[in-house]
Amino acid sequence: MDISDIKEIYGTRTPGVIGRHRFYAVLVPFCLQSDTLSLLYEVRSGSVSQPGEICFPGGHMEEGETPEECAVRETCEELGIGRNAVEVIGQGDTLYGNGNFTLYTFIGKIDPGALNTAEPDDSEVGEIFFVPLDRLLEETPEHYGEKMRAEIDTHFPYDKVGIGRDYSWRTPSNDIPVYDIDGRVIWGLTGRITENVIETLKKIEMRASNDK
Repeated sequence: MDISDIKEIYGTRTPGVIGRHRFYAVLVPFCLQSDTLSLLYEVRSGSVSQPGEICFPGGHMEEGETPEECAVRETCEELGIGRNAVEVIGQGDTLYGNGNFTLYTFIGKIDPGALNTAEPDDSEVGEIFFVPLDRLLEETPEHYGEKMRAEIDTHFPYDKVGIGRDYSWRTPSNDIPVYDIDGRVIWGLTGRITENVIETLKKIEMRASNDK
């Protein structure tokens, strides 16, 4: 093998990821409920992981699928609505998880008429509910810290790699917002995405007010 072979391989190769990694996408869906702009949330059914937790519609990306296509497909499948009922407004910020995953977010709008005839997939969705945007803009979530600990194989060759057992391994940490909306507790990844969207809206609104 010479440099021309390497150029040919890397000149046409599609980049991937190193190690085991998963990709997900969710829709952060806005909709009108009784003329009130609200965010739609799902409660996970008892037959999926993290049963009873609150989430946005979304899931694992399939091969050959873009993040946006994933977010829309999962939303339609979970809520039992047609593709024409979902409008993607734009891409939100990306969440890089400590558990070897990347979560893409998309801001969208769902036709309220479609929700009147929606048939949520009860194998995944226990129920759906709505939180008025004004309520979220006024709400201040509680914050809690999360710090992970490195657990190294007992047979790791410290001497061979030239480090001691007191080596400072990287230990990622997170800030976990917890919303309590009339007994509905929104936390974890969904809490982080909710807070990110709300803070983004507040910043843009403040900037627009200052420009007047």
